[in-house]
Amino acid sequence: MKGEASAPGAATVVNAIATLKGSAFAVDLRTHATVELDESAAGVDGTTDVDVDTTLIETCVEKTAARFGIEAGGTVETTTEIPPESGLKSSSAAANATVLATLDALGETDTLEPLETALVGVEAARDAGVTITGALDDATASALGGVVLTDNSSDELLHREPFDRSVAVYVPDERAPSASTDVGRSKLVAPVVERAFDMARDGDYADGMTTNGFAYCAALRRDASPAVDALAHAEGAGLSGTGPSFAAIGDTEDIQEVAKDWKKLDGKVLRPETDNRGASTNSAKR
Repeated sequence: MKGEASAPGAATVVNAIATLKGSAFAVDLRTHATVELDESAAGVDGTTDVDVDTTLIETCVEKTAARFGIEAGGTVETTTEIPPESGLKSSSAAANATVLATLDALGETDTLEPLETALVGVEAARDAGVTITGALDDATASALGGVVLTDNSSDELLHREPFDRSVAVYVPDERAPSASTDVGRSKLVAPVVERAFDMARDGDYADGMTTNGFAYCAALRRDASPAVDALAHAEGAGLSGTGPSFAAIGDTEDIQEVAKDWKKLDGKVLRPETDNRGASTNSAKR
């Protein structure tokens, strides 16, 4: 039994670590998963094309199969366009792609709604120890596409809508695992992050993104200069996740200027489209 699927990464509007309420929007940098199930195999063996632990994707296969009373082993392989541990939701994309590929292998792609699919991945991410908050905001942005607002304390999707902006992403030459974040210092900026979430809830994603970004840069002792430089042109700019990446949104011509400035920095600059499709199998869109 074989299944294939893919899911996009995402960028942060509001990071949920401080308040457990978050917002993110999907970007068209995708992770692809191929799952082969074998009921005679002992356990699931995962491989990736980047240097990351495979516990998450293996757990996703196991949990998805268990939803249907199946304890099959097998293999899962992922390939990705998302820089790992960069703040661009590579774990959520891998989880969503793997869960959906497992459903595809089982012939059950119509059984779970996209939100349920995301929640299976969230549970697996918690078990694998790759998330602090459960990352429902990241997971639902990846699974559903568009921009989302969530309450991660209750695993509740509060709002989702299409999101169409030009985007630039600056990825420094470093990696920052989410699970190693200084949670204590992050919680100190909760009042500011709460205000950023209010902005996003009112539809002001650009200002929410900027406010959130400066708050977390201060809390995590990150240099906010890339965001400051971007605001010469962008509607909004800020740290994505806990970094190291920064994202900026605005009109196409303005974001071209942001990208031009960021290319002077060490690292790389990406220009993904926003993604309103979300996770999908190779044979169908969800």
